[in-house]
Amino acid sequence: MTDLSTSDLDGPTRLAARPAPRLETPIVPANSISGRALIAVVAIMTFLAALTTGAVMLIRGAAGEWQSDVAREVTIQIRPAAGRDLDAMVAKAVDLSRNTPGVADVRAFSKEESARLLEPWLGSGLTLEELPVPRLVVVRLASGTSPDLAALRKALSEQVTGASLDDHRGWVAQMRAMATSAVAGGVGVLALMIAATMLSVTFATRGAIATNRPVIEVLHFVGATDGFISGHFQRHFLLLGLKGGVIGGAAAVVLFAILGLIGRFILGSATEASTLFGSFSLGAGGYAAMLFQVVLIAAVTTLTSRHTVNRTLETIG
Repeated sequence: MTDLSTSDLDGPTRLAARPAPRLETPIVPANSISGRALIAVVAIMTFLAALTTGAVMLIRGAAGEWQSDVAREVTIQIRPAAGRDLDAMVAKAVDLSRNTPGVADVRAFSKEESARLLEPWLGSGLTLEELPVPRLVVVRLASGTSPDLAALRKALSEQVTGASLDDHRGWVAQMRAMATSAVAGGVGVLALMIAATMLSVTFATRGAIATNRPVIEVLHFVGATDGFISGHFQRHFLLLGLKGGVIGGAAAVVLFAILGLIGRFILGSATEASTLFGSFSLGAGGYAAMLFQVVLIAAVTTLTSRHTVNRTLETIG
């Protein structure tokens, strides 16, 4: 009878106890020309998306401030006429406005100030004595109140001849429409950029599959599951999406930070510019939106690659 050594008896046990084989190298190379190109594409798309989002938020914020300022003011216009004491009419309009509940301040423009408002259209140095330049009374409304402008308009028409009240509803409606159009345009641009990113990832994934198709077929036929194979592609493109998203998002954050400094130190002294463009400051909400876009682009990249791999693996049989 042949003696069995201990090493022979333990052989099957040692074979069973060996760990499962693992891939020493990933299916998709970590550093490749196509991978670096995809990072660049994702970075550009993320930068443009963040730029669009920031611009939309700046426009919406500026439009909101304009609407708030315009909505808190109404203007009384008193037209001159022969035989009419214009100064007395202005004083009467000021008294009626101040006695209206909800009015915070009333300011009557002098004749020279009213004429100066026409200089941007007529130029300076003109004699406006013979022109019927109306007098203006600016009524500032208290915040959080809703004055009865209809009653003020009726009192002016009855007691102040030639007076009219403008509550700037037309301007407010135009600003609201402009802000809505900017937001809709921004959403449309973001949708196009996401679609372009998905197409780029799809082509990159198909290229990676075509390059590594022999390896994938061998893994598939020796029993590797589709989830195992697609998981490698998913992790690969997740890292690419995160790298590209972080690069593009960081570039956009730096750009808006620089614009904020410019707006604070250069445009801060220019009243007209700061009123028109604001301070170029996005605030915490704007930077949070950019961070969300980085995560969104990475998620879109990952899900698109996984979907493309799964559909390709269905054709391998």
